[in-house]
Amino acid sequence: MRLPIHPPGWAAPKGYTHGVVASGRLLFIAGQVGCDPKERAPSFPPTFGAQFDLALANLLEVLREAGGTPDHLCRLTMYVTDKHEYLATLGECGESWRRRVGREYPAMTVAQVVALVPDDAKLELEGTAVLPSQS
Repeated sequence: MRLPIHPPGWAAPKGYTHGVVASGRLLFIAGQVGCDPKERAPSFPPTFGAQFDLALANLLEVLREAGGTPDHLCRLTMYVTDKHEYLATLGECGESWRRRVGREYPAMTVAQVVALVPDDAKLELEGTAVLPSQS
């Protein structure tokens, strides 16, 4: 079960949810960057939007491997190396999100950081999902 929380009188959030109440098994998804995780020496696309799409695909693949679906994602943290680049690509990132996840959003935090590992990464996504209890 996943229930979005929006306090009365607050402005409607765009691209995230203020809070999520959920019950079940917790899945903590490590930070995923925008490259092919099967490559030994990963290469990164040059644009923020393309890296976001790949990082989101990688995060969702971990979620699926655990038996989850995108609607089980309750929290997402995005670390970006340039908040202006992130803000300039909100439309492209939103399109990627809707194509891969839909129109439901988790609680979300975006933070600018000095650098990521590896150096060519423009962003990193980590998530928390609540999967249904096993019977």
